[in-house]
Amino acid sequence: MKNLVSFALIALTCSIAQGQYALKTGGFQANGGFGLSGWALPVYAGVDYGFDKNISLGGELSFSFLNTVVSANANYHFVEMLQLEDVFDVYGGVNMGFFIRNQRLNPESIPPYYSNSVPLNVGIQIGGRYYINKNFAVNLELGGGIAFSGAKIGVSYLLR
Repeated sequence: MKNLVSFALIALTCSIAQGQYALKTGGFQANGGFGLSGWALPVYAGVDYGFDKNISLGGELSFSFLNTVVSANANYHFVEMLQLEDVFDVYGGVNMGFFIRNQRLNPESIPPYYSNSVPLNVGIQIGGRYYINKNFAVNLELGGGIAFSGAKIGVSYLLR
């Protein structure tokens, strides 16, 4: 009987704890960190908004010695679909951004895809977060496209 009561209390605690970590509808989350790519090591900062139970919309600003990127993103969060614990947030989505090359660099030293000829670029990303506590998470994201290509590692903080 003691085991059954203990199990019930643990199950109740876990069910109450569910939903307190990942970004919720109407909530905001700040993100920041470093990128890894073949040509630059950007620093980024951004914010996500919980548009729907499984969808977030956000914006980001990143800087490197090669360029500045101002982008928007939309992500689908697979927590519910994959039946993950709320301490994990796995997502995938699309991004669109303005790519501004640093004009002080020698054009011959810059890869050909880093150009201002196409100011609006699109890409895709897949990533994940692990919430250390109810407000703070570490994240890793992989992406492809011109606006962002490579990997990002950083932290996220739930604002509300």
